[in-house]
Amino acid sequence: MTDKAMRIGIIGLGNMGAGHARYLAAGEVAGGRLTAVCDPRVERAAWAKEQLGSEVAIFAEPQALLDSGLVDGVVIATPHYDHPITAQMAFARGLHVLCEKPAGVATRQVRQMNEAAQAAGTVFSMVYNQRTNPLYAKVKDLVAAGELGAIRRTNWIITNWYRAQSYYNSGGWRATWAGEGGGVLINQAPHQIDLWQWTIGMMPTKVRAFCHFGKYHQIEVEDDVTAYVEYGNGATGLFVTSTGEAPGTNRLELVGDRGKIVVEDGKLSFWRLRVPEPEFNRSYTGLFGQPECWKCEVPIEGEESGHKGIMQNWVDAVLHGAPLIAPGEEGIRGLTLSNAMLLSTWTDNWVDLPIDEELFEHHLQERIQKSKLEVR
Repeated sequence: MTDKAMRIGIIGLGNMGAGHARYLAAGEVAGGRLTAVCDPRVERAAWAKEQLGSEVAIFAEPQALLDSGLVDGVVIATPHYDHPITAQMAFARGLHVLCEKPAGVATRQVRQMNEAAQAAGTVFSMVYNQRTNPLYAKVKDLVAAGELGAIRRTNWIITNWYRAQSYYNSGGWRATWAGEGGGVLINQAPHQIDLWQWTIGMMPTKVRAFCHFGKYHQIEVEDDVTAYVEYGNGATGLFVTSTGEAPGTNRLELVGDRGKIVVEDGKLSFWRLRVPEPEFNRSYTGLFGQPECWKCEVPIEGEESGHKGIMQNWVDAVLHGAPLIAPGEEGIRGLTLSNAMLLSTWTDNWVDLPIDEELFEHHLQERIQKSKLEVR
């Protein structure tokens, strides 16, 4: 690798992998050059040959691409179960890795992936493209700066992931335990689950969730979830998601002892208390008073750079040492939450974090064995 260009390979040419390939081949990432792609499907290899040009090598197996000497780093856009395995193969060869979400299906495998990344010392990032959204970056900034005070409650309703039955019928692997390893929690909502913990800078300590499997669709996995969490500082939270509601809602609400933040409809509103609630509570002597509150529409600067922004950041980290927006090791956090929600439902009980990985995998394997995966 020279100091001017990073040679990139893409493993998996489905919707996401093909999207990455297009903008890389078009030269839209400074310092990044697409040199190889990999997909076992003949029709995807034909697409790559036609669309990406003769300078891009095409492989049918990941090992062949990884051993080719043509790449300095790889983008992993394979089925979910393969993410940790493929990443570990890349790390073993000293390659940099950018992994599509989710990091994997079960935290044990993702933890092993993280250990391999640390041992390799290469640059590892996750495609958490929503972290480039200036709305959520501003929320994180406000919370970290103490503007909201101590977090008391979090609430995210993210139900605008509507999917009709035809979506699930489009592939026999979709919405099966053997094919995807989960439903809305692992396919549609991982970005919000990541942002949920990223913006406030802390993870819950316990989870009680109610997942409904095939509630609105003829599928095996969850398509409707309501989860309640508790944090170490005494705060509580609620996360609601579904692929069966129309119209849906996307509303994040954070309450602290200095006010409330709401992100909805592309706007960030901050209801700021003039006096922190604990101070008002101690000093007020009347009956029905409450702290003076100012509603502020927080100005948002910048534009969401999305997938391309995460790719550029990864390349910049490799070539120039730029700090990562979404360090790969953080992928286990959101997956821990989704695993905990499923395990809580399967056991009809509270789940403490970190989760019992062996118990989770036991329940998951039971469902995989009964899965009706169809290869099409």
